[in-house]
Amino acid sequence: MRSVIAGLLAAAALVAPGWGTPAHATTGPLSGKVIGIDPGHNGRNWADPSYINHRVWNGREWESCDTTGTETAAHYRETSFNFSVARYLAKDLAAAGAKVVWTRTTNDGVGPCVDRRAKLLNGGHANVSIDIHADGGPSSGRGFAILEPVADGPNNKVIRSSERFGSYVRSSFLRLTGMPISTYDGQNGIAHRSDLAGLNLTTEPKVLIECGNMRNTRDAKLLESISWRQKAARALADAIIRFETR
Repeated sequence: MRSVIAGLLAAAALVAPGWGTPAHATTGPLSGKVIGIDPGHNGRNWADPSYINHRVWNGREWESCDTTGTETAAHYRETSFNFSVARYLAKDLAAAGAKVVWTRTTNDGVGPCVDRRAKLLNGGHANVSIDIHADGGPSSGRGFAILEPVADGPNNKVIRSSERFGSYVRSSFLRLTGMPISTYDGQNGIAHRSDLAGLNLTTEPKVLIECGNMRNTRDAKLLESISWRQKAARALADAIIRFETR
């Protein structure tokens, strides 16, 4: 699998040299697959608090449309991190033959709301989707966590497949990024959540990954690194390929 991923990464530069939605290859392990990417938050959510704070139905209860996200002590913003990893991931997936559907394709807008994000990926007929985030946890805490859905109606049919996908994300992230499992969130890197619209409303297998803790000095150093973000994208691509081909 490592040699396959390395070859795909080399091809990605040819498949999608610029930005936009990368053109997908005609062959590859993900040929014919649709992959959903949700880079959490958006770069100007802070500019429209009335919109971001209005309430939306998340499948169980009302929650805010979105938030502004967090940032490191050096003011590297989560919105930028999420979008950066998403861009690298999209290129890797396109090189593997996948079509990518997005919840946002820029980092200078507001929204969409979390319920709308779920509907965009559902409506795009994604085979599997990933929500990309970084956490703002206690400064003493380290590591990544995989957030998985709890059955609530719309997502009932994808609970077991989401758990299987989450296991691949966990193992790939451990193997390829050097980021440890969270010391403060979930158990052994997995947390089941019933309060997130993106997971509650999904109709395809989906997990949310908190790639690390922006408030922890050691995690922040990794999250701020371009080369580490490329590793994070590679790990997510590896997990998606394994999920779709096994």
